[in-house]
Amino acid sequence: MRSFLSILVFSLLLAVPPAAIAAEAQANSIFLVARRGLPDPNFRETVVLVTQPRHGGPFGVIINRPLDQRLSQVFGEFESLKDRKDVLYFGGPVKPDGLVFLVRAKTRPPRGMTVLNDVYFTGDMELIETLLHRENPTEGLKVFAGYSGWGPGQLQHEIGRGDWHILPASAATIFEKDASRIWPDLIKGVGVRKTRASLEFNRR
Repeated sequence: MRSFLSILVFSLLLAVPPAAIAAEAQANSIFLVARRGLPDPNFRETVVLVTQPRHGGPFGVIINRPLDQRLSQVFGEFESLKDRKDVLYFGGPVKPDGLVFLVRAKTRPPRGMTVLNDVYFTGDMELIETLLHRENPTEGLKVFAGYSGWGPGQLQHEIGRGDWHILPASAATIFEKDASRIWPDLIKGVGVRKTRASLEFNRR
């Protein structure tokens, strides 16, 4: 099963020449925060980390939808995960049987795609196995089942329709914040920003 999952990640991130991957040095990612009452069950009350690579359309992962499946079930051969509560996350409705890896590191992994200045998508299973052998195997690591992707013009249409609020993405929110608090806190922040903007406009 995992050999297939690895192929999925490589096809997502590494199907372009190495030079093109190396050129992805600028962080260009955002958070899409689902509007209140968004009817799509795949994205209701979600926050999606989205990046726009130079090759292909926008894609990303939902960062606040943990699944019931623990990583110790996905990677049963790693003793470091035994008895830990770390879970697999639902990254999105595209290829839900595949895995996508998000790592936080001081330098870009050799086969990594820059998402934020210290956050990368990777399909390097050797790197993932090295991380999982550590004493704290999931430090700076998130694993997602599936991903979120959009066809040409689709995301722009959804944003124009008001389905999404756009906020700056942050590594702290992805790796440190309780998943259950991510959407409630960010959607509240959207309201605060709109109120401040309205007050500033009325003062002019």
